[in-house]
Amino acid sequence: MIEKEVIVIGAGLAGSEAAWQVANSGVPVKLIEMRPHKSTPAHHTDECGELVCSNSFGALSPDRAAGLLQKELRFFNSLIVKTADKFAVPAGGALAVDRSKFSNALTEALSNHPLIEIKRYEQLELPSKDSITILATGPLTADALANKIQSFTGVSACHFYDAASPIIYGDTIDHKKVFRASRYDKGDPAYFNCPMNKNEYIHFRSELITGEQADLKDFEKESANFFEACLPIEEIARRGIDTMRYGPLKSIGLWNPKWGDLFDRENRIKNRPHAIVQLRMEDLKGKLLNMVGFQTNLKWSEQKRIFRMIPGLEKAEFVRFGVMHRNTFLESPKLLLPTLQFMNRETLLAAGQITGTEGYAAAAAGGLLAGINASLLAMSKNPVNFPDESMIGSLINFISNRNQILSNQKKNKFQPMPASFGLVPELNYRIKDKRLRYKAYQERSTEALKSFKKILDSRLRKDHLLTKIN
Repeated sequence: MIEKEVIVIGAGLAGSEAAWQVANSGVPVKLIEMRPHKSTPAHHTDECGELVCSNSFGALSPDRAAGLLQKELRFFNSLIVKTADKFAVPAGGALAVDRSKFSNALTEALSNHPLIEIKRYEQLELPSKDSITILATGPLTADALANKIQSFTGVSACHFYDAASPIIYGDTIDHKKVFRASRYDKGDPAYFNCPMNKNEYIHFRSELITGEQADLKDFEKESANFFEACLPIEEIARRGIDTMRYGPLKSIGLWNPKWGDLFDRENRIKNRPHAIVQLRMEDLKGKLLNMVGFQTNLKWSEQKRIFRMIPGLEKAEFVRFGVMHRNTFLESPKLLLPTLQFMNRETLLAAGQITGTEGYAAAAAGGLLAGINASLLAMSKNPVNFPDESMIGSLINFISNRNQILSNQKKNKFQPMPASFGLVPELNYRIKDKRLRYKAYQERSTEALKSFKKILDSRLRKDHLLTKIN
């Protein structure tokens, strides 16, 4: 066992993954989490890795960017993704989890690891440069520490407004109006679908855009800066009468057999709903349902009134109403190396959404890399960069100073980025078919990571692992 300790601040997805990777390298970890002593506008529990916005990790298929990222994380025994796999719930072609079982399992695994000590208090200062520290406090970093980070970096923090969708009790929806199906019949019929005709849709949209908003305090003092991938549903509605119908309320690919023959064009045109609201299961039995794409800043009383206008939800009971909160992130290309070390302090690393990655799997990827490199630093070894050909490497390149070397992104304002095939290097040969091209990206990533992992395993002394994920 290595005597030098690593400090991880924040027990979200990135912090949990980082702590696990460090401990499994034989290095002791102090994992600091401020909950339950101090909470955030979005959290409801003190569990590690609590999912606050959605329960979905994105597409499963490795020929999709999110799916490839998940596959890479499995290759490195990611605690986050393997736990997600274990507690997956039906979600068509996506990886979605039972939130409660997921976070409970993470908390138990971390609490029971002999090299992880979980400390519950608010970290008010950055540890000294003599300490190997991973900053994984997420986009809801408490003000006191956020101010210390800003003072340390000398760079003003960026921000955007994020939101979470409501969750309703599954036994309070009207199953005579709601039908189960996945888009294009992909996977199990995992979604509950609420069809709307044109008049219902127009009336719903009208109430949505005029509904009373919750007070965000400082929100009204500055321009609205929404993250485009997580817009409030009322903001989407304001952008045009049909915007929702081409976004979260699109009906394409969804069909109820009660409407007749899908392959009869005349019947299909006649019976296709004007719009469809989808509900995704939060647990295997469907006791809790998430309103897909319904992030919102409406007042809670308005959410109950307006969302009950949706056919099938007239008597819906809400477990949790939607909320909006300010998310803070670093201007990482000015601050971080591709190893996730800060340029001006090699013993301080950052991981997760605070670095400007977007999505659960991306947060885990940052935690994975930061954990690996913190372990190497504790062993007095040089940190590593993931291969450019991998989705992990490409994503980290984008949010680090390597982004400035590889592209002209430094000319533009830095904004959070999810996993995307647009980030990976081009192939050496041209493939016109997009699906085949994405498959080639996946195969190239697999080969690059096989070689990389052999070298990494020898450096981390994997033959001395204390714990493996079952």
